[in-house]
Amino acid sequence: MATMLGTPWIRIKVVPDLHSPIFRQSSLSLHRSFRRHFRRDFSISASSDSPFPRKNDGEIRVRFAPSPTGNLHVGGARTALFNYLFARSKGGKFVLRIEDTDLERSTKESEEALLRDLTWLGLNWDEGPGVGGDYGPYRQSERNSLYKQYANKLLDSGYVYRCFCSNEELEKMKETAKLKGLPPVYNGKWATASDVDVKEELEKGSPFTYRFRVPKDGSLKIDDLIRGEVRWNLDTLGDFVIMRSNGQPVYNFCVTVDDATMAISHVIRAEEHLPNTLRQALIYKALGFPMPNFAHVSLILAPDRSKLSKRHGATSVGQFREMGYLPQALVNFLSLLGWGDGTENEFYTIEQLVEKFTIERVNKSGAIFDTTKLRWMNGQYLRALPSDELNKVVGEHWKSSGILNESEGLFIEEAVALLKDGLELVPESDKLLSNLLSYPLSETLASSEAKPVLEDGLSDVASSLLAAHDSGELSAALQEGHSGWKKWVKGFGNSLKRKGKALFMPLRVLLTGKLHGPDMGASIVLLHQAGTTGIVNPQFGLITLDERFKMLRELDWESFKADSSAPEPATTAAL
Repeated sequence: MATMLGTPWIRIKVVPDLHSPIFRQSSLSLHRSFRRHFRRDFSISASSDSPFPRKNDGEIRVRFAPSPTGNLHVGGARTALFNYLFARSKGGKFVLRIEDTDLERSTKESEEALLRDLTWLGLNWDEGPGVGGDYGPYRQSERNSLYKQYANKLLDSGYVYRCFCSNEELEKMKETAKLKGLPPVYNGKWATASDVDVKEELEKGSPFTYRFRVPKDGSLKIDDLIRGEVRWNLDTLGDFVIMRSNGQPVYNFCVTVDDATMAISHVIRAEEHLPNTLRQALIYKALGFPMPNFAHVSLILAPDRSKLSKRHGATSVGQFREMGYLPQALVNFLSLLGWGDGTENEFYTIEQLVEKFTIERVNKSGAIFDTTKLRWMNGQYLRALPSDELNKVVGEHWKSSGILNESEGLFIEEAVALLKDGLELVPESDKLLSNLLSYPLSETLASSEAKPVLEDGLSDVASSLLAAHDSGELSAALQEGHSGWKKWVKGFGNSLKRKGKALFMPLRVLLTGKLHGPDMGASIVLLHQAGTTGIVNPQFGLITLDERFKMLRELDWESFKADSSAPEPATTAAL
């Protein structure tokens, strides 16, 4: 495996000296000489005398290079994270480069969203848009003159030639190759053209592309830092385009020139880019650029082990942010998709990830994106927030969603403390609070689960509870908060000669309308506050304690007794 800090290496087998006399020959003789200079076994070694500036030898420089054609996918976010962690763990630089050469699909809005998502995740770049640096510009659309400079250098040296084939001719080549069972590669029509033929087409103004000459035999091998040895046969490639007829550079050419001229030492990217390495390696050698280390990260998979896509639900960082996920939870979760430190630990701060991350522990196999685990992890992070921060996040959400009229105060502090154990996402707090403030008494009493409570004298407890309300005794106790409630409920139980479940189950049903829920005393204190402070939006439909007692007073207990004594309907036997 290639060393992490030294000069990276890659084996190819190839490429003549750019200053060789063969490049002063005609196109046809140049091609023949070019072929003779290739050997079957290719070997490329990175050179220390770099043709582009480096601040110092051995400096770790990585890049994340998204295309602003849509939202930041979680796969891209993980790639950015691994680059960030690698750079920080080695004391290197994390570079952000915007690959916006797809002029039809790239938008300023998408670029702004990418920058916003990376910032939200805490993946701050050392060089790039908004930051600058010594290797800019950092948008490919602003680097066209550089691409043309190096394309012309390759043309002059003979590694590249002009191809005047029309789209129709290229399609015909593909069809012919398909009929012969061969790879759909370019047949090299213009690779051996004479200077006279080229000059004639140029004088006619015929459009042309720049094609890179690829050796027709031999193989290329790289040592990938994650995948180990990877090898390709060159006869499957064919001469490929590096500049389109409209003057726009092709992706593989841009990436190679950018990574080289930005002094990128390690290219950590998605597995789907692995096939691009073959073309890029040939361009590196032809231009005399030293090779970076390559590390190709496995794909993120859906639970069915297919590639994660929109049909599986949310897949972009922006979507998860809008759903209420915390950035620290998402970063922690993404770090575990294909990496681990060898322990059972699953929770890491970004600082701990920087300390522990090594590229050697990144797995080759695909990682499953388990949204259930992500939700669980987010809940852990949410509940671990300092109380003031959690109260602020939830309180602001309750106010913005229209449930509450205020975003801070005693009610919010106590409501958050009561409900947080069931909270995994901030928006879910709406449902938890709604459930607390609701009063589905009739539905509960009509359920089969309420039968034992009804049969244990629930109506008698209700009569005593109404008397405590009418006398003002209960209201006075609740004015004192939790201590007042505890004192009152103890005396109320003594007067009924009830305690434990025999006391608290009927009280829960009568006061909350439910058989289950969070701590009953804290719930009743909150209901009292909701009904007396006006913090709950009137349009939300709060049923206050006074309104609950009114409903209890009007309840027809006999109807529930009749329903509870009715026999269960017989189950029809299967025929």
